[in-house]
Amino acid sequence: MDTGTHLVMGIGLGGLAMADPVVASSPTFSAAVLIGTIIGSEAPDLDTLLRIRGNAIYIRNHRGISHSIPAIAIWTILITGLLQLIYKGGLPWLHVGAWVLLAVVVHVLSDLFNAYGTQAMRPFNEKWISWNIIHIFDPVIFVTHLVAIVLWAVGAADPAIIFPLLYLFTAAYFVWRTWANKTLLKLLPSLDSAPLSSDRYLLIPTISLNVWHIVKRTGDGTFAVGKLQGKKLKWIDHVECSSHPAVAKSKNDPAIRSFLYLTKFACAETIEHSWGYEVRWSDVRYRHRKQYPFVAVLAMNKQFETVGSYVGWLSSDRLSKRLRMNSY
Repeated sequence: MDTGTHLVMGIGLGGLAMADPVVASSPTFSAAVLIGTIIGSEAPDLDTLLRIRGNAIYIRNHRGISHSIPAIAIWTILITGLLQLIYKGGLPWLHVGAWVLLAVVVHVLSDLFNAYGTQAMRPFNEKWISWNIIHIFDPVIFVTHLVAIVLWAVGAADPAIIFPLLYLFTAAYFVWRTWANKTLLKLLPSLDSAPLSSDRYLLIPTISLNVWHIVKRTGDGTFAVGKLQGKKLKWIDHVECSSHPAVAKSKNDPAIRSFLYLTKFACAETIEHSWGYEVRWSDVRYRHRKQYPFVAVLAMNKQFETVGSYVGWLSSDRLSKRLRMNSY
């Protein structure tokens, strides 16, 4: 989920903690737990600091080890320990730690429901897990949390009542979205005008509850990209992947390896120039304004030696400028 959603969920969990009699018994305890749930809801995304070391390292590791099983325990211990130091050991640490743990777990769990996913099963498995159920910014989740927080802030509702109701609704909403995804996924072949038994479909949530992006991987390794609105399927692009020798050579580059480590829906395009080759890998899951902005691009000379590279989110204009800069 996005940073704003994690923030309101952190505050919401702090409100939910008011249903805990020990936490509710003291303004000091409730304040400490609120601080802990807010920090716990944001802590796994501190790996954003890896941008300092470059986009390739950031993309390879974002939502990786910081969202793993050991990291959940480490974040919980660090945040709880920090609160104990700040409050000089005067907190019911089991209760504080439990609410901080819940905040960290909710962060990681909610991230599993969108398209980007996490490596939540590390160290047992480095597979990227993405359930494609909830958009990275879901207006229903954000607005319902915001309304509950405002009602709590102005004293219009008892947090011990409104936040348990909020999270019962949120859990039911996740269940409904999961059911909708699975139901529509089974329905897709019947909505496709020319389905083949070898076709594999991916349903990707959008900010609209009624609209889904569709990616179809065909038997010959190409991709079809479309949109499902209600039960109306419309194909809007067909992506063929290049088999040029430069594509194979590009896989040796660290930036390209980072990109391919993250996604199984990468497709390469080769552009020949007077000076060499440009291999552009695009993640076909993300299409915006007729472009695929999540890319890894490698510029090579005729001898397949790297001239410049870039990995990240860019428009075509910005990408061209970045490659020109890297080639000097």
